[in-house]
Amino acid sequence: MNIQDDTALLAAARERAYGMPLEDFDVSDEDQFLNNVHWPYFERLRAEDPVHFCKDSTFGPYWSVTKFEDIKFVDTNHEIYSSEGSIVIDEQEEDFEMPMFIAMDKPKHDEQRKAVTPAVAPSNLAKMEGTIRQRVCDILDALPTDETFNWVDLVSIELTTQMLATLFDFPFEDRSKLTRWSDVATGSPESGVVETEEQRREELSECLAYFTELWNQRVNQEPGTDLISMMAHSESTKNMEPMEYLGNLVLLIVGGNDTTRNSISGGVLALNQHPDQYQKLRDHRELIPNMVAEIIRWQTPLAHMRRTTLSDTELGGKQIKKGDKVVMWYVSGNRDSAMFEQPDDFIIDRHNARQHVSFGYGIHRCMGNRLGEMQLRVMWEEILKRFHSVEVVGQPLRVRSNFVKGYRELPVQVHAW
Repeated sequence: MNIQDDTALLAAARERAYGMPLEDFDVSDEDQFLNNVHWPYFERLRAEDPVHFCKDSTFGPYWSVTKFEDIKFVDTNHEIYSSEGSIVIDEQEEDFEMPMFIAMDKPKHDEQRKAVTPAVAPSNLAKMEGTIRQRVCDILDALPTDETFNWVDLVSIELTTQMLATLFDFPFEDRSKLTRWSDVATGSPESGVVETEEQRREELSECLAYFTELWNQRVNQEPGTDLISMMAHSESTKNMEPMEYLGNLVLLIVGGNDTTRNSISGGVLALNQHPDQYQKLRDHRELIPNMVAEIIRWQTPLAHMRRTTLSDTELGGKQIKKGDKVVMWYVSGNRDSAMFEQPDDFIIDRHNARQHVSFGYGIHRCMGNRLGEMQLRVMWEEILKRFHSVEVVGQPLRVRSNFVKGYRELPVQVHAW
């Protein structure tokens, strides 16, 4: 079964996108991402209004930056475009703020990030590859062949959650809690992940309580190589307030879980939608590393990052006021034809696939990018040893979010050689 996007839905969206005035555009609409029909709106903005002002949305007024070079400019000019407060289009709740280093500017950002960076240093990654490969092998060998199952649950979530438990030195038997907390952290009552905001806060408070116990154990031990120990023993993080600790936990959990897991699922979907590329992969397995970069470009697991202007400025001929929200739509920058030829196609030997914007730029560039790439590379090396195809046999069920661009379900069957 060759799965294609719902062409009727997409055609209707294209008609709406090109039929409405640009001032009525609101690309933060989460239903557009749930139904995978956001593409024509970004296409038109890139062509006609690449720095676009939305005066009214669920999240208040905001600017959309949709072209690759403009996104890169905003992402690297931290003295104008601040990360303080929130890196998503929505604001944090004033009575439940979770400071995290990705939502900080220099110097505090650099100090806190430096505390945990050694966990994903090249020397550590080299030691991890054997563990990753063994876990990938165990996961793939346990899959039922020629039977339908949810790839997201049995493969994507399982591998990334196991690795996250390793990075935190988290009790392995409780690792499913990490998946749940990751979903809750980025979820909302509208997403279906939680029923109420109160439930979300309660579950995140449980996360904090669990990790506080681990902190109290690690702080009284010799410094270790896990993320909790690194934070407990670093001068820049050892005196964090509880909500700041929770904020940084959420950042590390979501960063280590959501992005890689949705790229693992997205790669399977992309190859099924582009069967010629799947055959090219079977014939040329040496293309796997480049394909990994193309998967991350094509999927763009985080759709946007937001900044706040520190002073009046100009971008793309538009006057942006101090305090305005500026949203970098990575999902649009990765489909910019000025940067990528045939940007909507999945091309595993694309010459500039690694130049995607999915990891961001500047001081906030994704800390765990090499670990994510390694997991994807090892996964596809081992898939191709076992299976002629991972066949998508039903429509994917996507996440309702304008931030995490991911999947809840991807029905597949695996077929041996």
